[in-house]
Amino acid sequence: MSLDSLVSSEFQTRFGVPPRFVVRAPGRVNLIGEHTDYNDGYVLPMAINRAVWIALRERADRQISVCSLDFDERTEFSLDCLQPGSTHWSEYLKGVAWALKEAGHQLQGWEGVLAGDVPVGAGLSSSAALEMATARAFECVSGFPWDALTIAQIGQRAENEWIGTKCGIMDQMTAAAGIADHALLIDCRSLAIQPVPLPPETVVVALDTSTRRSLLDSEYNDRVARCGAAAAHFGEPSLRNVSAEQLEIEERRLGGIMHRRARHVITENERTKLAAAAMRRGDIAETGRLMDASHASLRDDYEVSSRELNAIVDVARQQPGCYGAKLVGAGFGGCAVALVASTTADRFVEVAAAEYQEITGVQPAIHICTAADGAEISDNGRDGTDYLSP
Repeated sequence: MSLDSLVSSEFQTRFGVPPRFVVRAPGRVNLIGEHTDYNDGYVLPMAINRAVWIALRERADRQISVCSLDFDERTEFSLDCLQPGSTHWSEYLKGVAWALKEAGHQLQGWEGVLAGDVPVGAGLSSSAALEMATARAFECVSGFPWDALTIAQIGQRAENEWIGTKCGIMDQMTAAAGIADHALLIDCRSLAIQPVPLPPETVVVALDTSTRRSLLDSEYNDRVARCGAAAAHFGEPSLRNVSAEQLEIEERRLGGIMHRRARHVITENERTKLAAAAMRRGDIAETGRLMDASHASLRDDYEVSSRELNAIVDVARQQPGCYGAKLVGAGFGGCAVALVASTTADRFVEVAAAEYQEITGVQPAIHICTAADGAEISDNGRDGTDYLSP
């Protein structure tokens, strides 16, 4: 059963009526441009055909009540008494509600059923998918206009200030504004988006190492702080404004670690722009070469890879039809991504999974991904009835 049908069916079972609305928001995979978004740089992600779905109806009060099928849990909270809690999944819902209220929106209560198939903690942005699905749910019942950029910024604020992860705008922007069959070249300073067609006769493969990390418990925020310190050294608001030539002149003053962190960001920005240009002209080999170079920089200069990530990237590159591979997301575990010839994709998945498991003793989860649209309200599950729950 598809997830939209599942959440609709479960809603009907629990509440005795069909859902008033069904919303979805996708995860994302970033082809290149890692750890550049919070440095006002360039990223090249795509929304994927894995998503978070919510079936819901409005309530007459200001309560939120949601059942997660994935966690087999129910959460309830009042829009009039939003208080930060633990690291529970419900904090993402509360954080979005808080950020929407802070932006001046008048919110209505709702109740619903939630499920998703974006792997949690894998670097495919399950949190942004949940945030954007939640924002769509609030849009349905509260009636405020949907603007992808504005809502993405609201979701980022929820992540930064409520959850405490100092992420950039990429994840929320991709989940909100994804375009089927395209990646998005996002300028994280101007927030301009350019759709980039995916290379013909290729597929994007997400390679989940089945190892996990928590951004709050990792060195992610340390990387953010070091990049900020490096930019301040040059008297700039972000590393986006610093050239490779400036960086090399100041190498000794910056010191080894800060220099390497900054070098990754500055060179990654250039690789991302080059990769978008290569994709537009159909140069698959160059796109893959830039992905390989990105992984080397993330591994050596930014030091966010892991034994398992390096193993799965190496295994992927050895397979026929693989043009390039790299870790994706924050790193420290989670997923890698590979660009693979579509004619070899099924064999790639089979052999790469077996070889990675033989090397690490861990069974991976490997997914062939297609580029999807961003967050949307589905017609599935609507009954057209105008009602409020008791």
